[in-house]
Amino acid sequence: MKHQTVDQLNAVADVHAEATHLLATRGERLERWAQLLEQNPNRVLGALTGTEHQSVETRERMRSAGSPITIAFEDPVFRALGMKEDTYGEAKRFFELTDWQLHGIVCHCHVGATMTARWAASRVRAAMSGRSGFFAWLRGAFMH
Repeated sequence: MKHQTVDQLNAVADVHAEATHLLATRGERLERWAQLLEQNPNRVLGALTGTEHQSVETRERMRSAGSPITIAFEDPVFRALGMKEDTYGEAKRFFELTDWQLHGIVCHCHVGATMTARWAASRVRAAMSGRSGFFAWLRGAFMH
């Protein structure tokens, strides 16, 4: 995938300016990410390996094809809002997440090499609420 401007996207897709306005806040972007993941809840996604053990520079460049971050980057609205790539560092910047929050969403130490999109969506919602850990995941898994 390559970054495209709103004008370039308009040439190939029906992008509405009001859609980008509706996702102005961190919470709105995170909610859309969770909804994108829930569109195919049983989809198997790739996890990133050992995010907490990498140097800052390495962690920022980390990516995994078919990860929860890839799902977000595939969204033309997020790209129109300025999401540039599907790396850990870009997701951290774009969604305004801490390393700990993003680690909880994408790292393999919680799920192994793969996860379902439903699980990732519950972790995104946990990051939205500021709660993390097993009970936040459990609540998210049953509430959504």
